[in-house]
Amino acid sequence: MDFQTWPPLLVVDVEGNGATPPDLIEVATVPVVSGRVDSDRSRTWLIRPPRPITRFAARVHGISDADVVGASTWAAVASEVQAELSGNWIAAHNAAAVEYRVLKAHLPGWEPAGVIDTLRLGRAVYADAPRHNLDTLITQAGIDTPGLPGNRHRAGFDAAATALLLLDLAGHFGSFSALAAAGVPAHLHAGDVYALAAEDLAHHPDDARPVGVGQEDHVLGQGDLHVEAVDLDQLLGLPLP
Repeated sequence: MDFQTWPPLLVVDVEGNGATPPDLIEVATVPVVSGRVDSDRSRTWLIRPPRPITRFAARVHGISDADVVGASTWAAVASEVQAELSGNWIAAHNAAAVEYRVLKAHLPGWEPAGVIDTLRLGRAVYADAPRHNLDTLITQAGIDTPGLPGNRHRAGFDAAATALLLLDLAGHFGSFSALAAAGVPAHLHAGDVYALAAEDLAHHPDDARPVGVGQEDHVLGQGDLHVEAVDLDQLLGLPLP
């Protein structure tokens, strides 16, 4: 893999308040440059949502209403987040169903240059793994996480862990185009995301598990999408953003 051929790419992660539809409470971006994680340019935004954080969501990511009292509102940081994302490919774990969809809903008119999904790549590379959630794939790849910022289920930690996972997965492909072909197609439109995610779950039923604390890779909103921990009927019944 020649990492010098990669386009500008940010690994992103979002966390929500558990409402339906979800309000963002944390967004993180981690650049991957020349085959390495550029932690010096990583960004994290803590956001005060217009509605309270649910107890369920707080138990998972550890962010409470008290933690965001002094944080900026989404309206105050949206243009900054969009400027950071502008012109970049994004990568995330279950990117099509979560980060891509939620960020598009919060940033009208924004479209990434392309999308890479480490969930899809993980299924291709580690087909025999018992599950393909972030924790399992990190273990499968032998990735060291003690030095990462924050804790699991916080946006900064999950984005950094996903960036390391992406680099591990990339080593199994000969080129960026081959990597992209195995990930989420770059031409996704908002309306395509649900069909794509439903198709994924239909073909990988073992990745559809009941939601429980400690099982999910993201918490956004109840009745919303939880990575690798969703019911197919829930997913198909969701309204488009």
